[in-house]
Amino acid sequence: MTILLLLVPISLVLLGIAIWAFVWAVRRGQFDDLDTPAIDILREDAPPAAPSPPPQEGADAD
Repeated sequence: MTILLLLVPISLVLLGIAIWAFVWAVRRGQFDDLDTPAIDILREDAPPAAPSPPPQEGADAD
């Protein structure tokens, strides 16, 4: 029975930490978009941009 005197305050502290973490996550926008991050892993990356051709010498001399 005396263990309840220890476990009840510990459980209340853990509950407070869980509520604080939930409120922190909501304020930081962790739950704003739940669909897009799951789809992002399936998308292919955009192909790298082609390198621009080097400027030709003598083209400015005309």
